[in-house]
Amino acid sequence: MSTVQDRPVPGDTSNDPPAGGSPAGRSVGLAALLPYLREHRGTLVVVGALSLVGSAASLAQPLLTRSVLERIGAEQGVARLVAVLVALVVLGAAIGGLRDYLLQRTAEGVVLGTRRRLAGHLLRLPIAEYDSRRTGDLLSRVGSDTTLLRAVVTSGLFETVTGAVTVVGAGTAMVLLDPLLFGVTLLGVALGLAFAATFARRVRALARVAQERIGEMTSAVERAISAARTIRASRAETRETETVTGSAREAYAAGLRVARVQALVGPIGSVTVQGAFLLVLGIGGARVAAGAISVGDLVAFVMYLFLLALPLGQVLRAYTQLQSGLGALQRIEEILAVPAEGADDRPTPAVATPRRPTPMIEFDRVGFGYPGGEPVLHEVSFAVPAGTRTALVGPSGAGKSTLLALVERFYEVSAGAVRLDGTDVRDLPRDALRARLGYVEQEAPVLAGTLRENLLITTPDATDDRLRDVLDEVNLGHLAQRTPLGLDVQVGEGGVLLSGGERQRLAIARALLAGPPVLLLDEPTSNLDSRNEVALRRAIDAVAVRRTLLIVAHRLATVVDADQIVVLDGGRVVAVGTHAELTATDPLYRELASHQLLVG
Repeated sequence: MSTVQDRPVPGDTSNDPPAGGSPAGRSVGLAALLPYLREHRGTLVVVGALSLVGSAASLAQPLLTRSVLERIGAEQGVARLVAVLVALVVLGAAIGGLRDYLLQRTAEGVVLGTRRRLAGHLLRLPIAEYDSRRTGDLLSRVGSDTTLLRAVVTSGLFETVTGAVTVVGAGTAMVLLDPLLFGVTLLGVALGLAFAATFARRVRALARVAQERIGEMTSAVERAISAARTIRASRAETRETETVTGSAREAYAAGLRVARVQALVGPIGSVTVQGAFLLVLGIGGARVAAGAISVGDLVAFVMYLFLLALPLGQVLRAYTQLQSGLGALQRIEEILAVPAEGADDRPTPAVATPRRPTPMIEFDRVGFGYPGGEPVLHEVSFAVPAGTRTALVGPSGAGKSTLLALVERFYEVSAGAVRLDGTDVRDLPRDALRARLGYVEQEAPVLAGTLRENLLITTPDATDDRLRDVLDEVNLGHLAQRTPLGLDVQVGEGGVLLSGGERQRLAIARALLAGPPVLLLDEPTSNLDSRNEVALRRAIDAVAVRRTLLIVAHRLATVVDADQIVVLDGGRVVAVGTHAELTATDPLYRELASHQLLVG
C-alpha cells in the first residue's frame, strides 16, 4: 500500500481568512452592521426620508411660533399661522409613528435574518468546534446576542443619525437667530457631551462581558436540565442550584456595571441641557431688555434649544445602546468567522473501474490526534473489502470510534489517507461522501419530536409503509402501534420516552432507511437486552448481504461471525483475523474474549 503523507485538503478552508466576519477578539465597527441591513435598504431609505421630513416639520415650528408672537404683538390675524402650526405638529406625530413602525419592523427582520444565518452556520461548524465550546454559550449568541441587534437598529443607529440631523438644523437656526446665545449654548453642551462620551465609550467592553456572563449562565442551566435525572438521583439539586445561581449572580453583576455607566450618561445630559437653558434665559432676557433681540426671537431660540436638547439626549442614549449592540455583534461575528465544515461543492470525481478488486474502505498508515491533544492513532492500516463485515475491537480509548469519524470526515487525518472505493475521502465532497455512508453513533441521539420526524431526518420522502417496514427490521414496530397516534407518537426530549435499547435501534432504523452502501455502526448493541440483541443481529445480517459494514464492538458476541476482526490497542492495529484465528494467535483478543466468556 502506498503511503500518503500530510498534504493540503482539497476544498478545506480552515486556514483561509473568513469571508466577512470578525476574528476573535477584534472589535467591530458600524461597517460590520452593513451586511445585516443590506436586504432592508429599501425600507431604510423610506425611513430616512420620513425622518428628514419629520425633522423639517419640527424645525419649522419655532419659526412659526415666532411669527405668531410677532403678529399678536402687531395686532394682526394669526388664525392661518396657528392652523399651519397645528398641521405641522400633527404631521410630525404621524410621520414619527409611521417611521417608528417601519424601523421596528426592519429591526425584527434584522434579528430574524441574523438568527437564520447564525443557526445555519452553527449546524455546519466543524465537529471540533462543538467539542471545544459550551452549548449554552452558543445558544446565548442565537438568543440574547441577536436580540441586542434590535436596539442597534432602532434606538442606536437611526436615532443617532436622525438626531444628528435635527441637532444640525436646530444649531443652524440658533446661529441665525443669535450667534452670542448659540456660543454660550455650544460651550455648555460641548462640555457635557465630552463627559458623557467618555463614559459611553466604556459600554461596549462592559456589554460584551455581560453577554459572555449570560452565555455562561445559559450553559449552566442547559447542563443542569440535560442531566436532571442524574441530579435528582444524586440528591444534588441544591448544589446545582447554587452553581446556576452563581452564574446568574455574575451575569447580574456584569449587567449592573453596564447599567451604572449608562445611568451616568443620562444625568450628565440633563444637567448640560438645564444649565444651557438657565444661561440662555439669563443672558437672553438681558439682551431682550437691551433691545438686541425681540421676545419672539428669544422664544424661538428657547424652542430650538429644547429641540436641540431632546435629540442630544436621544443621541447619548442611542450611542450607549449602539455600543452594547456592537459588543453583541462582535460575539456573533466571532462565530460566523469560524469556517463552516465542507464548504466544498466540487462535483464528485469519476473513479475508473479497477482491474483488481478494490477495498470498499481502506486505511493507509493513518495518523490522527484531536486538536490540542496527543496523537490517538499511529499508522493504522487495514482494508474492508466490499460487501463484507469488519469489526473493530479493543480496550476503551484504543481509537475505534475515531476511525469511524475519519471515514465520515468529521475530522481530517493528520497523516496517511482514508479511501472509499480507491478515492481519498478528502477528494470527495462531504455531501457526496456521506450520502454513501450510514452512521450510527454510540450515544444514539434521538431528536425531540415524533417517531416519524426522527425517521424522516435521513429520508424525508419515505412513505409510511417504508417507515413501518424499517421499524419492523429493528424490532421497533410496536412503537407505531401502542397508541392511536401511530408514527406521530412523541418520543420526548432526547428520546426520554424510549428505553436505551429503543433509542439505539431507532438510530439504526434511520441509517437503514437511507439505504447507503456502507454502514458504520458504533457499539450498535451496547444498550440492548439479549432478546433485542438477537433481533438486531438478524436485521444486521439481512442488510449485510448487500452492504459493507464497519462495526465498533465492545460485546464480542455480536461480531464473532464477522468476516474479519481488527484488534486495536493504543491507537495501533495489533492483529487482524477471524474470531477463531485471533483466539488462537492474539493474546489481547483472547483476553477480551475470555472476559466475556467466549473462550474457556
